Amino acid sequence: MRPSVSVVIPTYNRPYPLAELLEALSRQTYKPFEVIIVNDGGVPVHDVVVLYPELDIRLIDRRDNEGHVAARNAGVQAARGEFIMLCDDDDLVLPCHLERMVAALEHADFAYADAEIVQYRTENDRRIPSARFLFAYEYDLEAMRTFSTYVPSGSVYRKALHDNIGYFDASVHHYWDWDFFLRAAAACRVTRVAAATVLYAFSADGDNVSRQLDDKRRAYLRRLCEKHGLGDLPMKNFWLLLDEPEVAKRRAKSEVLWDGKPIVSRFWMQKKQDGVDKRFWGLL
Repeated sequence: MRPSVSVVIPTYNRPYPLAELLEALSRQTYKPFEVIIVNDGGVPVHDVVVLYPELDIRLIDRRDNEGHVAARNAGVQAARGEFIMLCDDDDLVLPCHLERMVAALEHADFAYADAEIVQYRTENDRRIPSARFLFAYEYDLEAMRTFSTYVPSGSVYRKALHDNIGYFDASVHHYWDWDFFLRAAAACRVTRVAAATVLYAFSADGDNVSRQLDDKRRAYLRRLCEKHGLGDLPMKNFWLLLDEPEVAKRRAKSEVLWDGKPIVSRFWMQKKQDGVDKRFWGLL
């Protein structure tokens, strides 16, 4: 019997990207898996969820916006699967993703994939890819202490890991994933899957948290460094860090599978059809 997987998705006010992610999950070659969506006090997403009846979806509606880390913890705690897969609501996975990740866990406890960083433009609530960049680096735990190349979206691990190391730490906020990875790597077998089966959304306009160079983020980085004995790490622009020699030398080959086409969700198609119908009846 194949291991069951719980896909945990925190969401907040992004129904259209969330719908694209559900569309991507509906195309997975691996079964079985459940989807746990934690709506962290955002706009209702029930009308998105009902369009994917073939998916085993549980929706947790939180009254207040308590933050993405708390939302992930709530999702993981509700999970029933042997394995957990994490995914942000604006990221995507290719159809073969879960199949490959679960296979990688035959000889490991924690697996993460390479990614393509994707920039989008939005047209009529639909995301159109405008640029793509391969994000693939050798797994080097010591080097990961100075610059993390772990992409949390799409990573799959044994749920029992949380019994050992606890849950995600909200005190490091933006750096929850780096912190989680370092704790996991110290406690279990980690493997990198050399295939770019994750599409990681990154905005060039500065709305991604990795580009917000503010006092709060500096405080979170200091907390991370103190927690793991990382020294005094500088806070630099993401793209500049990728060009630094110590990071650049870790670049690795990876299998690139995405055809570059956007994901079209049933939610977007329905909204488009609703607009056509209203125009036909003179309501718009």
